[in-house]
Amino acid sequence: MRFGVVVFPGSNCDSDCYHVIKDVIEEDVEYIWHEFDQKLQYDCIILPGGFSYGDYLRAGAIARFSKIMPRIIEFAQNNGLVIGICNGFQILTESHLLPGALIRNKNLKFICRDQYVKVMNNNTPFTNLYSIGEVINLPIAHKEGNYYVDSDTLSDMIKNDQIILKYCDDKGTID
Repeated sequence: MRFGVVVFPGSNCDSDCYHVIKDVIEEDVEYIWHEFDQKLQYDCIILPGGFSYGDYLRAGAIARFSKIMPRIIEFAQNNGLVIGICNGFQILTESHLLPGALIRNKNLKFICRDQYVKVMNNNTPFTNLYSIGEVINLPIAHKEGNYYVDSDTLSDMIKNDQIILKYCDDKGTID
C-alpha cells in the first residue's frame, strides 16, 4: 500500500505516523504538504494529530480550508481510505466528510490519558485484526474530543453499522 501523511502548520504527530508506516509496517509513505492541489495517488491518506493552524478558532476549523481538502474529499468520495487521528478526525468533521462535530470536554480542560475502547465493528481496514467485543487501550489527548451527532444521525449510524469503537472500562463495560 502507498500512504500519504498530510502536514498542516501546527501538526505534531505527522512524523509519528510516517515512522509507523515506514519503519513498523514497512509500507511506502510520503508527506503531503497542506497546499498540495493535485489528484491524490495513494491508497490511504492520514490526517495526523496536532494543532493545525494552532486550533485558535475551533479544532480543525481552519485546516478544512486548506488547498488539499477538496482533493481529500474527492479521494474519499471515490472510496479512498482516509483516517483522521485526533486533530485529523476533527478536520474530517469540520470538512463534513464525517457527520457531527467535536465539542469541548465537560470539564473544559485538556485531557491526556489512556482510554479503553470496545471494538464494535471489525469490518473495516483499520479494525479487521480485532475481534468484536475486544477491549483495547488507546492514548487520548484532547480538549475538544466529545463526538456529537443528533439523534437521527446516530440512529442512521447504528443502522448502517458505523459505530466502530465505544468507550468502556478495562472489562469492556459500557456505561
